[in-house]
Amino acid sequence: MEYVLLQAVFLPLLLSPVAYLLGRKSGPNAATWFTFALLLYCTVIMIAPVFSGTYEEHYPWTKLFGEFGFLLDGLASPFAIIIYVLSTVLALYSKPYMIRKITEQFEEKMHKQKQLIGNGPSTAMIESSSLKGYLNNQIGVYFALYLVFAMGMLGTVLATNLIEFYVFFEVMLIPAFFLIAFYGYGARRRIALLFFFWTHSGAVVLLLGFLAIGLNVGSFDFSDIKEEGIPPNILTFAAVAIIIGLGVKLAAFIYHIWLPYAHAEAPTPISALLSPAMIGIGAYGLFRLLVMLMPGQYEHFSLFLNLWGLATMFYGGAMALMQDDIKRLFAYSSISQMGYLLFGIGSFSALGLSGAEMMYVSHGLGKGLLFMMAGAIILQVGTRSMTKLGGLAGKMPITAVCAMIGALTIMGVPPTSGFMGEWTLFYGALQTAVEEGSTIRMVTFGLGLVSTVITMGYILWMIKRVFFGKLPENLLNTKEASWYITAPMMVLAGFSIVVGIYPDIFFNQIIPFMNGVMGV
Repeated sequence: MEYVLLQAVFLPLLLSPVAYLLGRKSGPNAATWFTFALLLYCTVIMIAPVFSGTYEEHYPWTKLFGEFGFLLDGLASPFAIIIYVLSTVLALYSKPYMIRKITEQFEEKMHKQKQLIGNGPSTAMIESSSLKGYLNNQIGVYFALYLVFAMGMLGTVLATNLIEFYVFFEVMLIPAFFLIAFYGYGARRRIALLFFFWTHSGAVVLLLGFLAIGLNVGSFDFSDIKEEGIPPNILTFAAVAIIIGLGVKLAAFIYHIWLPYAHAEAPTPISALLSPAMIGIGAYGLFRLLVMLMPGQYEHFSLFLNLWGLATMFYGGAMALMQDDIKRLFAYSSISQMGYLLFGIGSFSALGLSGAEMMYVSHGLGKGLLFMMAGAIILQVGTRSMTKLGGLAGKMPITAVCAMIGALTIMGVPPTSGFMGEWTLFYGALQTAVEEGSTIRMVTFGLGLVSTVITMGYILWMIKRVFFGKLPENLLNTKEASWYITAPMMVLAGFSIVVGIYPDIFFNQIIPFMNGVMGV
């Protein structure tokens, strides 16, 4: 099949107006199943070339920027697969969740208008407003933005050109901004602006690094960029700009301010994409742009990245321990998990890098499950406060089992995928510490293991408070969520177990690739 990656990237963009029209004319069912079928098709055709090795597509673009291409190799394929698997299953999950959310927004809007107008003929006219029409229109907008968001994430990890990378990097911010502003909770417009300004500022810093490289090399194509062809002072500037720009996307410590607000207040299906899929693209950028294109600078900054990752692990974990809002807990947990990725990238070893990439896979599956569990509880119970929950395992058994598998994945407990990611990551970090005889690296390795205890602490504490203990009287009639909610959770839970038992599904691509990158 020709144009596989071109289809996978651009079909969601080109057909997003169809999703809108289907939603507006035919309602949530048509928009949901169209979006699901489209993303499933794109996922299947994209996965097919993975098993045949590196796959590339190149298309003429402009002499100013170079070629426009897509690359699916040992680095890009795990990121791409997780992005589209999550996007596909969350399309189904979105239906009942967004129907409830949009209905609540409609009722709130009608209530405010009645208060402004008061009783009278106008009130009767407002009451006759069609919820169905409002719901259909909003669900169409939601799925159109959803498809563009998924397309932006995939395009970023498949890009073969610095400017192409930047364009997709910015494209995915725009639908995410509107999804939070339109369908979020609390001060959603202010939070959407906070998210956009932080991430856009990081992207601008990233662009400065790209321009410094491209203008000195004479090309923006990855294949043309050689570290030795860039003046040392420009090289250092570009490396620092890339690290800062991607550090904002990763929500690494110091640049994390936006994440707890955006991820906690976004609609839950979008939280389950922002946290497991989108922010990890910052780690992909470090792999592709720093480790591969500037290996000398990577070696120079590796210890800094290792320490920065450690600080992020501890900060995110400590803040997660203090939360009562379940979504906010998962948001801080995501900061901590991005610290693991930074820690692995800074390990300066092929196994450490492999473990970091596998951590993206396991975090995508585990955190996706946990956010989906939070959404199921919001739908069925109506609260996010853990102090108001308890004993739900008996009322929502499928959700409880899937949440436990997600929890084990985040904690790195076998037989889930999280164990394989963490084990490999820490093995690589220890290997470098021993080979270099570095006391600092040995200490960071030990402290990294301590941070896993913090991770276990907040995850187990959350599971206990939500699913065990005494069931509050007001929750006696709680029921399991619909199959639109539980079936996608079961798919991700099964995927995590399968990858935990057969990690070579991903390691067969990742480890040989990282060995080549590190010259092993």
